[in-house]
Amino acid sequence: QVQLVESGGGLVQAGGSLRLSCAASGRIRSINAMGWYRQAPGKQRELVAAITFGGPTNYADYAKGRFTISRDNVLNTVYLQMNNQKPEDTDVYYCNAVGAYGPVEKSYEYDAWGQGTQVTVSS
Repeated sequence: QVQLVESGGGLVQAGGSLRLSCAASGRIRSINAMGWYRQAPGKQRELVAAITFGGPTNYADYAKGRFTISRDNVLNTVYLQMNNQKPEDTDVYYCNAVGAYGPVEKSYEYDAWGQGTQVTVSS
């Protein structure tokens, strides 16, 4: 299986910045895409930003111009740089990765999630 470990969440004042990191480990054969989602209590999980192996990115409208997603294909790590943060960015942020894992003779698809990291933006 594939495990994702997130870090970098915390408390920040409005206008400030945070950088989230998510490292993937396990018998990974490929990572096709990695992304960040967020979820508020009682609401559905929503996409914040995603990046494919080749580099194309996709952002939610509220993230464009403020957030930047990047990845290190050697370290199997994805980052989310969040600038000019707003109180409405307060949520639990989850890392996601999709790809293939397993031995050379047989690989399996995975859709893995991290445990979530809390981001709180104070006004």
